Amino acid sequence: MNKLLAQDIYYLMVLGRAFEYAAKENYIKGNISGFLHLDIGQEALSVGAIKAFEKGDVFATYREHIMAIARGLEPKAVMAELFGKADGVSGGKGGSMHLFEPSRFFYGGDAIVGGHIPNAVGCAYARELQGSEDGVMVIFGDGATNGGAFFESLNIAATQKLPLLFLCENNEYAIGTNIKRVAPFREQAKKAEPYMLTYSVDGMDAEAVYKAVSDAKKQIQEGHGPIFLEAFTCRYEGHSVSDSNAYRSSQEMAHCKAKDPIERLKKELGEKWMIPDSEIESLESKAKSAVDEAVAFAQEADEPELSALYEHIFVEEV
Repeated sequence: MNKLLAQDIYYLMVLGRAFEYAAKENYIKGNISGFLHLDIGQEALSVGAIKAFEKGDVFATYREHIMAIARGLEPKAVMAELFGKADGVSGGKGGSMHLFEPSRFFYGGDAIVGGHIPNAVGCAYARELQGSEDGVMVIFGDGATNGGAFFESLNIAATQKLPLLFLCENNEYAIGTNIKRVAPFREQAKKAEPYMLTYSVDGMDAEAVYKAVSDAKKQIQEGHGPIFLEAFTCRYEGHSVSDSNAYRSSQEMAHCKAKDPIERLKKELGEKWMIPDSEIESLESKAKSAVDEAVAFAQEADEPELSALYEHIFVEEV
């Protein structure tokens, strides 16, 4: 990682957190309905991984707002989608969990836990047949590793030596259930060890995540087959906005926030890259302005026309 990339990642992390807090505020106000899963605390993973995998296909979970923005989707279009507006990235019909932009090779999120993992396997197989060297990355939570489709996907990817990076976002909670209650070990990479090479990384360290994903991407591009990378991270909010997060103690949350990824990178910008405070503050101000503009845009955007219900369907009415 160089100085310019570190600044870009910091900007996107700050932007992402501000975006999530703005989304939460507007959900409480009633401007956003349906489900809303916030990524606050996990910005190092969401931004670092996406920036390291800039070329190639990406499949994400339903906690994907920051990933979408880091991938290049406009914050205005993402916020408008949360508001259910016609100018949203999915035309206002997908909402928070279905941000989709094929022009950016971004195929997330997916509301079904682990439902996107087999899709990523199929995409990797197709890219292999097409002779693409970019590879595919699929991001999923620790809870998804208990599903049958997960193991089927590992098996197919391994036997076919597909260029696929399995990135497990291990925040230790599947909704409100700690992973230790539903798996015999904390390290979910153990499930993948019989199938492929596995690695782990501190998901609260943006630079470490960027390097780990970059290294894994190089390996899959060189034809070594699939890689399983596990990033240990921590979400600050509950599973969704409707989740009070009461199952986690104040001590546990204090331990999480002591490793805050934004503060960690901010310190590195000053100490490692010698970036003055004024430049850092300028990035933070720019991020806040971008979020304010996104909210204003979403509020003023038009609702979808009723006729939009009949667009993008498999069978047209005769």
